[in-house]
Amino acid sequence: MTSLNTQPISQDVLAEKYLAAGEHTAEDLFRRVSQALADQEKPELRAEWAEKFFKNMQAGAIGAGRIMAAAGLDTKATLINCFVQPVADATNGFDENGNPGIYTALSQAAETMRRGGGVGYDFSNLRPKGARVKGTNSYASGPCSFIDVFDASCTTVESAGARRGAQMGVMRIDHPDVLDFITAKRQKGRWNNFNVSVGVTSDFMQAVENDAPWELVHVATPSDIQIDAGAYQRDDGKWVYRTAQARELWDSIMKSAYDFAEPGILFIDNINNDNNLYYAETIAATNPCGEQPLPPYGCCDLGPIILTKFVRDAFTPEARFDVDAFRAAVAIQVRMLDNVLDATVWPLPEQHKESQQKRRIGVGFTGLGDALIMLGLKYNSDAGVQQGEEIARQMRDAAYLASVELAKEKGAFPLFDADKYLASGFTQRLPEAIRAEIRAHGIRNSHLLSIAPTGTVSLAFADNASNGIEPPFSWTYNRKKRTADGGNSHYTVEDHAYRVFKAMHGADAPLPEAFVSALEMTAAEHVAMMRVVQPYIDTAISKTVNIPADYPFEDFKNLYMESWKAGLKGCATYRPNDTLGAVLSVEPPKPAEAPKPVASTHSSNIAAVVERRPEGPLNAVVDKIEYFTHDGARRLYLVVSFMLVDGVERPIEFFMPVGQTGESQQWITATMRSLSLAARGGFLDKALDDLRKVAWDRGPIRYGWMDKADGSRVPLWHDSEVALLAYAVQAIIANRGEAQPAPSTSAAPAPAPVADATQTMSGKKCPDCGAHAVIKKDGCSFCTACGYIGACG
Repeated sequence: MTSLNTQPISQDVLAEKYLAAGEHTAEDLFRRVSQALADQEKPELRAEWAEKFFKNMQAGAIGAGRIMAAAGLDTKATLINCFVQPVADATNGFDENGNPGIYTALSQAAETMRRGGGVGYDFSNLRPKGARVKGTNSYASGPCSFIDVFDASCTTVESAGARRGAQMGVMRIDHPDVLDFITAKRQKGRWNNFNVSVGVTSDFMQAVENDAPWELVHVATPSDIQIDAGAYQRDDGKWVYRTAQARELWDSIMKSAYDFAEPGILFIDNINNDNNLYYAETIAATNPCGEQPLPPYGCCDLGPIILTKFVRDAFTPEARFDVDAFRAAVAIQVRMLDNVLDATVWPLPEQHKESQQKRRIGVGFTGLGDALIMLGLKYNSDAGVQQGEEIARQMRDAAYLASVELAKEKGAFPLFDADKYLASGFTQRLPEAIRAEIRAHGIRNSHLLSIAPTGTVSLAFADNASNGIEPPFSWTYNRKKRTADGGNSHYTVEDHAYRVFKAMHGADAPLPEAFVSALEMTAAEHVAMMRVVQPYIDTAISKTVNIPADYPFEDFKNLYMESWKAGLKGCATYRPNDTLGAVLSVEPPKPAEAPKPVASTHSSNIAAVVERRPEGPLNAVVDKIEYFTHDGARRLYLVVSFMLVDGVERPIEFFMPVGQTGESQQWITATMRSLSLAARGGFLDKALDDLRKVAWDRGPIRYGWMDKADGSRVPLWHDSEVALLAYAVQAIIANRGEAQPAPSTSAAPAPAPVADATQTMSGKKCPDCGAHAVIKKDGCSFCTACGYIGACG
């Protein structure tokens, strides 16, 4: 394999997110994690397994982000990425099945997120809006109103300074409030801390095919008004609140997914029919990214294997995938992840009990797209799909055999029942030799496989190899990253396979035809890989099917129908469109007209209190501010006066000259007055920073530019005219020379732009550059304007 220098972004992400105090390299981290997990072995075996785990990590078998960040540290953070937690139809306490009521569940979720875990919930148990509440002689407000509460609680946990996990909210397709659930996120700002998915049954999908009616039902008693309107009780005791045409309901879901990228779809019956523990649990929800369908209090204990590290003689006629080395890595990975279940801190005792009874783990892989390219195979070719299937098959067989060996040594999971376990949809597809081993010796882990998005793990440990099962998104992109001192670093980030090829053949060498990106593939080609890999994965796959904006709606609906028929457990798509954000197509400005990028204007001089304004005139700057709103171009003039304090000039008064028209004049004048008071009081920095956060409901404001590492520029976006004004004032102060902002730095010389760099696409708002250009890439949030990578899920 060609030796590559570490990309600066990889080193920075490694240091920021994973290295502990005193650690400087990935090997330092590997030693810490390996020892911590080997400590779960018998004392006489710990040194042996610490070395094996360490070498396996060097070979490419690593833990998920929580494991790599926290294993071996004296913290109370969990090593588990995500959980599913139940919510019962009660206010507090627990119901007769031991499931927590709404506010008890809320408390449990807060504790889980405080420890760093993401949470998925099924809200279908909550009674519909308008249903009777006998205890208080009142009417229910419905599950959507309580999801509002969970969403607000998540924001509170985040604001307290803890690392927050993502959330997934699920509702069954037969819940009477499902239409409200489907459309809730169309309201701007609602459920920002949630992904949402509809739990769809096979009966419903058949009703869609047959254009049949569909009953919306619940066990809760409707109100008298609802009964008078036609609600009635079925023979099974459930109440039918109303009946809808299945196709009309399906079209509503599909339209929302088409225009808003949510809700996702969970094929609940496919999930449960294939579940190894069908006899001991019913699954109704998944973790936030969807790769782990889980029962109440279930967890995902994940560890991806970097496939590119098992490609030998890449980009040559002798290129091959080292199956033997890969299977050996899988076997050791099973043992390491099993040890995580004993090494971790559990936020809740219920989660600990659940994990010990079933010992679920999730060995997975990342870098499939790049591995195929290095083997000379197109992701969307028959040969590429067959290679993906073969890798999944080898991973399955190696993992199940390793878990059997572990059961011989440490015992099977407590709920193991050979006859029932081997009757599941998944285990019936295992080779007979493996089934015989399971019957004879048991198996240590109920579930063993999961393909998750890898996000920053790929950047830190895999040289930006393609994420999870995904094809590469782009060969190079530019990323802006905030630094600890308030400035920004700009990076050119390159795909791993692209780097290897260029290092071998030179920067000007044309890319072989195997280099096919996600955006060059059809939706059917994306699904084709999922279709062949899913039968070998005992949980599920996290994958986003990126489709073009002009993708026909009827084809879009058929994509989901075909996914159900193929036995997939879910489907998530992303189609860039004007509903999700404005298309960013603007001409770059002349350099002289662009305000400088600004950060906070911190200095000791600017924090001093000024008791009174000096007599006489002050030096001042008048600046014309031209910006763009949804109504078009606008302009205004601002005046900032400066005075000398201890020999240094500082801003002290802010004005908007009279005579300017528009409805904004009064609030701008008041804002100028408040900034003048803040400047004299020594807290101008905080006042400006607070104003930068002000948002309104009139759409984003475009003003200013950000220089990218390749020399190009992208526009900056602000949440309101107030935020724009604060940015403009900061620019005036920076240009004056007082308290210059931290300069933007480039961690490495920027290469010339390449033709296949990421295209700016419309999407949600980016927290870094403000552009409405954040899409779902490989299951994670990705800004196509500046390269920001956000949370996965």
